[in-house]
Amino acid sequence: MIRSMTGFGKAELQLKGRKLSVELRSLNSKQLDINIKTPLLYREKEPVLRNEIAAWVKRGKADLIIQLESTEMESIYSINTPALKHYVEQLSGTAGELGIEKINRLELLKLAMRMPDTLSTEKPEMDEEEWELVFKCIVDAAGQLDAYRIQEGEAMKVDMTSRVNAIEENLSSIDKYEKIRIDNIRNRLQQNLQEFFSSSTIDRNRFEQEIIYYLEKLDITEEKVRLKNHLAYFRETLEAEEASGKKLGFISQEIGREINTIGSKANDFNIQKLVVQMKDELEKIKEQSLNVL
Repeated sequence: MIRSMTGFGKAELQLKGRKLSVELRSLNSKQLDINIKTPLLYREKEPVLRNEIAAWVKRGKADLIIQLESTEMESIYSINTPALKHYVEQLSGTAGELGIEKINRLELLKLAMRMPDTLSTEKPEMDEEEWELVFKCIVDAAGQLDAYRIQEGEAMKVDMTSRVNAIEENLSSIDKYEKIRIDNIRNRLQQNLQEFFSSSTIDRNRFEQEIIYYLEKLDITEEKVRLKNHLAYFRETLEAEEASGKKLGFISQEIGREINTIGSKANDFNIQKLVVQMKDELEKIKEQSLNVL
């Protein structure tokens, strides 16, 4: 089973007076890169979350976003009376020093309330029971992320399998041009010899030996066999329980090496066209394998 590195999961939880929303996203990346955005209330749990996400995601760029929405008064505000009195006295004294006799006490109080530390808040603290509920919500989002990755992986598997089949079909099509290719090479060599030497001076046995030697250097039988084996191994890896994107990438490199060798040895227009088509399919396979977990 192959999994895509791209995925998305979301879960929500209703707490007392608050609504929790969790989103876990992942994108393809060569290395593991984890970013966590969480309210201050759960900040102390970041190391735990980072370890858990690393185990879930394994590879790729992952973003965990936790949001809290208050559904009722979450914080209780209280007036810091000593600080407020201090500000009022200072403002009143300053007004007297400046010769301002008529002082609006209400406006003075409003001005003092804007000063620092006149209000204090008591924010709720997280308890372990609440964290267990929050963590379960995060696990649910991770489960949705994994399901998304599996679904994307299946679509990628279908696409890559069809492209492997296309490469194999093109490989099989090479056979019908093999005899024509050899005859063309033989005729071209013979024609070149006749242009420079008379037929009476050509040693036929030596000529045949040179033809055989030249054709052996251009023989692509081994490359075709190896390419077919690599394609079979690619399919086998796709069907594995834990398919690896890196492994698929390595096999793709070997497939490309054999295709390139066939192209360099082909010396035939029709086979070159098939090689170009195989390369095109392989490039699309490589693009897909980069997104495989």
